Amino acid sequence: MTQTPPIFVTNFNKNFTGVSATAAGVVRAQAKGLDLRLVGQPLPECPKPIDLKTARALSRTAPDGYPFSIWHVRRNTEMRAAIWTRDVLRLPIKIVFTSAAQRRHSAFPRWLISRMDAVIATTKAAAEYVPHVRAIVPHGVDTDAFHPTENRAAAWAATRFPGKRGIAAVGRIRPEKGTDQFVEAMIRVLPSHPDATALVIGRAGRSHETFLADLKARVEASGLSERILFPGEIEPKNLSKILRGLSLLVPMPRYEGYGMTPLEAMASGVPFVATDTGYFRAFSAQGEAGRVVSLGDVYGAVNEIRSLLSDKSLLEAMSRRAIQVARDSYGIQTEVNGINAVYQQLWNEAARQ
Repeated sequence: MTQTPPIFVTNFNKNFTGVSATAAGVVRAQAKGLDLRLVGQPLPECPKPIDLKTARALSRTAPDGYPFSIWHVRRNTEMRAAIWTRDVLRLPIKIVFTSAAQRRHSAFPRWLISRMDAVIATTKAAAEYVPHVRAIVPHGVDTDAFHPTENRAAAWAATRFPGKRGIAAVGRIRPEKGTDQFVEAMIRVLPSHPDATALVIGRAGRSHETFLADLKARVEASGLSERILFPGEIEPKNLSKILRGLSLLVPMPRYEGYGMTPLEAMASGVPFVATDTGYFRAFSAQGEAGRVVSLGDVYGAVNEIRSLLSDKSLLEAMSRRAIQVARDSYGIQTEVNGINAVYQQLWNEAARQ
């Protein structure tokens, strides 16, 4: 085996979701060393995608020196397409699935996952809910895309949002993401920190438009409409600039499978206050890079936020530690190496048969 065969990485969702963000970072890094084909929808700064029909045509015969190509999938629709390609069209491929969910999947996804050739779990907890786990590989952050600034005040001013410093929650606007808890926390925090502005970054799906309207009404009633802002979804390259200007990230989801926004903030030199879900406690480095409160504990979050905003030296120390943890423990290349090792396991097993 002298040349790596193509790796087909699927991305069927037109929206840029958390799954899209994690895939994009990996694909950018993998494309530097592998013959990688993105299938479906484009991802920022990634190879131009091909369509499913083309991917199947390219997979029709096994690559030179290899018994099969590998398709790497991350969503139900992508698993379905890959299973059809392998089992119905009978093309020579193996399917690798990345699983981040830390809860029992419903029946149909469980069946799909049971048909995978290999599963990569992002955490030990996620591994408990899926079969065929070959490796536990935490998501990594692209530290080239997300990096700190030398002058946070200037970076915040460049965003053109009001105030002298920023606090943000990033993600879909819906109850599961705890957007309402973030808004409630900000209504309590901002009156005593008149230089701060809070951003609710993300969009609400059609089924959550009433939820968003209620949040805006609460903000209006609090008299903080000029300081708690809803800028909507922000494209990745601009989001990284905003993160560099923040003083604090405050993700407060009620459930999170993994959660990339704290890592992206940490790599940007921004500590976090978060609820105890996803992989947030591990990211926090025992409270040195972030603070974690119990699920639903808005008052606890408010106390942590107030404490950090009031102690400049502590916030700066946590910023430095956050950068170190993100780079040393959660860099994107660590994730890529773990994923590529699973691909190699599959090829090595075939070679021994």
